[in-house]
Amino acid sequence: MKEGCLICGAPLVYFQTEKPMECAVCKKVQNSKAACANGHFVCDACHTAGMGAIFEVCIREDSKNPVAILEKLMGLDFCHMHGPEHHAMVGSALLTAYKNAGGEIDLAKALREMQARAANIPGGACGFWGACGAAISAGMFASIITHATPLADTAWGFSNEMTGRALTAIGKVGGPRCCKRNSYIAITQAVAFTKERLGVEMEGSDISCARSERNDQCLKARCPFWKNRK
Repeated sequence: MKEGCLICGAPLVYFQTEKPMECAVCKKVQNSKAACANGHFVCDACHTAGMGAIFEVCIREDSKNPVAILEKLMGLDFCHMHGPEHHAMVGSALLTAYKNAGGEIDLAKALREMQARAANIPGGACGFWGACGAAISAGMFASIITHATPLADTAWGFSNEMTGRALTAIGKVGGPRCCKRNSYIAITQAVAFTKERLGVEMEGSDISCARSERNDQCLKARCPFWKNRK
């Protein structure tokens, strides 16, 4: 299934308190705050199986447009309408476009680091942490390209500003969540921020969402990317 429960397609139900759940795919038991209406639970590791394709696409990409790169990634078989795979895809698309636009990074090393960091952001972080994984991914992009650490000065501030800018823009649109919408917003903010602060100009593009019919919680006219928006 590409939407809803990956097993049966039923809507997801979220809990405020974690419960021990058995993954319907790998059968491992772990704590979760989500299951579908029929009781199925799929862990983040199984939900994101196949994410190695992100590296394979990005390392061969020559586009300077992170939205165009993101669209390719979202069209791959492993990507669902919503899910923690977006936490890696946003930063990976940005790193790739940044490199192609003249940014000085070791792309292969940066992509592997992005995927490792993104794996630590759980599904549902947008609601339970108050920090959307797409925005955090943009902050990770900023951290990687500036070699930030907890002891850094300018780079520390830069990466935190990037996350904050993306989160503010995402928060202004409001919920419920949409991983596609939030990914677009985070990338758009990162393109502008990187040009302003680092002078590296990635390409942008008009965004018209082609997946709104697949999202039962689509904001429609409230979404800046809704294809029927006037």
